[in-house]
Amino acid sequence: MSNTPIELKGSSFTLSVVHLHDAKPEVIRQALQDKIAQAPAFLKHAPVVVNVSDLQAPINWRQLQQAVASTGLRIVGISGCKDEQLKAEIDRAGLPLLTEGKEKAPRPAPQEAAPPPPPVEQTVTPLTKTRLIDLPVRSGQRIYAPNCDLIVTNHVSAGAELIADGNIHVYGMMRGRALAGASGDREAQIFCTHLTAELVSIAGVYWLSDKLPAEFYGKAARLRLAENALTIEPLN
Repeated sequence: MSNTPIELKGSSFTLSVVHLHDAKPEVIRQALQDKIAQAPAFLKHAPVVVNVSDLQAPINWRQLQQAVASTGLRIVGISGCKDEQLKAEIDRAGLPLLTEGKEKAPRPAPQEAAPPPPPVEQTVTPLTKTRLIDLPVRSGQRIYAPNCDLIVTNHVSAGAELIADGNIHVYGMMRGRALAGASGDREAQIFCTHLTAELVSIAGVYWLSDKLPAEFYGKAARLRLAENALTIEPLN
């Protein structure tokens, strides 16, 4: 046991970032309520970072903060703020100003434009990105795969949360929460090799653990929506 009353350790968390494109509090409140209604199971009381880089002064920060907080979201930080007066207001509100990684330097303009290549008649299939997690997902971790599928090749502990706008695949013990189709995609599916989840959700339609059919508990299973209801079948 350490002799000091506290200990500082580095860690990392996955947080959703709310990008504000309008400074009107009522517009923001309604837009957030509509988004939360799509997936209330995991957005309720969710911690978020608010990005204000697209907002133009003047901004009534107090009203804007109240609009976001009134939807149940928990603001843990502000990013993208460049206006000094707004920075001061955010600081007085007791919220930290965050930096979302390094900004990319602008590319230099080419001195001479290269001639366009001759047209080629072919069919191009767009690539779909997939987020791949090889390490165990610990309790308290939240992993989000925006606009793509999420694949976890290890165990997911109770209290952990997987969120994807596309499908979710778990090739290990699944004890936490899996929320596929987070942006409203009703075609999304969940695939598990060992299903003991606390919660499964597709496009906001969810089951808690006590709703999982007993014959599928701990088994390999596939979940999807059929006629606006969750269905489950063996994963062959």
